Amino acid sequence: MNIFFLILSLIFFNLILYLKIDSISNFFVLFDKPDRKLKRHLKQASLVGGSIILVNIYLIIFLLKLMDINNLIFEDNFVYASILLITLFYFVGLIDDLKNLTPNLKLLFLILSIVLVIYLFPEIKLEQIKISFLQKIYYFNEYSTVFIILSFLLLANAMNMFDGINLQLILFSIFVLSLFIFKGFIPIFFVLLSIPLIFISILNFKGKVFLGDNGAFLLSALLGCAFIYQYKNFENFFYGDEIFIILLIPSIDMLRLFFLRLKNKGNPFKGDLNHLHHIVYNYTNDKNKTIFITLILCVLPSLFLILNIYTPIILLINLTIYISLIFYLKNKNKSMR
Repeated sequence: MNIFFLILSLIFFNLILYLKIDSISNFFVLFDKPDRKLKRHLKQASLVGGSIILVNIYLIIFLLKLMDINNLIFEDNFVYASILLITLFYFVGLIDDLKNLTPNLKLLFLILSIVLVIYLFPEIKLEQIKISFLQKIYYFNEYSTVFIILSFLLLANAMNMFDGINLQLILFSIFVLSLFIFKGFIPIFFVLLSIPLIFISILNFKGKVFLGDNGAFLLSALLGCAFIYQYKNFENFFYGDEIFIILLIPSIDMLRLFFLRLKNKGNPFKGDLNHLHHIVYNYTNDKNKTIFITLILCVLPSLFLILNIYTPIILLINLTIYISLIFYLKNKNKSMR
């Protein structure tokens, strides 16, 4: 009965936000305006997507604690660590949305956020990593802090780079949450969190609301904390290599862009129009087809994972598909000019 009440409350709350989104957007005066360079959308869109998710996270945690629903949320210290990191990442993204921070300054703020959370809540660190196909545990020892900082930074940048076309990052995030639910890991929390994401996805599809950097960074912190917690405290956890497989396409697209930008003597964190979705869209000239193709690429590795296929084989297959598609579409796009 409590869970049914929670679901109805979240639906009602987000329905109100959905209906009042124009008033909310105008009140906060936070918009993403087209510049015909990196931002090619036709009209300005609100950047309150991350704010809506953050408010919902606070509300869900408060209601779960208020109703004393046990075993459905992180342990207390990890809850506080997660909330702090999610909030800090959100504000770094929000400042970037408002002030357009330089890549280096944005990177510095993210690092400082992670370091602060680690200092206050050391339990967020990983001391070891397990690989599904190796009968060995690898210990980080004194490098555990460096590893967790690097992991959160890479995830934040991968997800931010993946947020370049409507629906792509939101639907991918909902898919990852569904994997947690499938595993039986804190299912009610992620079911409840899916409710605002569904409402935001509708607004995003209509071009009325974007996640912005604030939403992308927030989601990266949330998913990062969830992966760490289930890995450290959950029996049926995802191994280290399985987590990489789930995040494979956003990760390798980020790495490809980093190498290309460095090769061209540019800043690896500075935006361009060479992302996977740009290449696909230049070929299809259709946003819906582009989303379909990129999300199929993202979901495919996890489907192989569910079928218990050896992770190195999954990596090889999907790398081959990804690289082949990039080369094929780039050649096609050149010939079409």
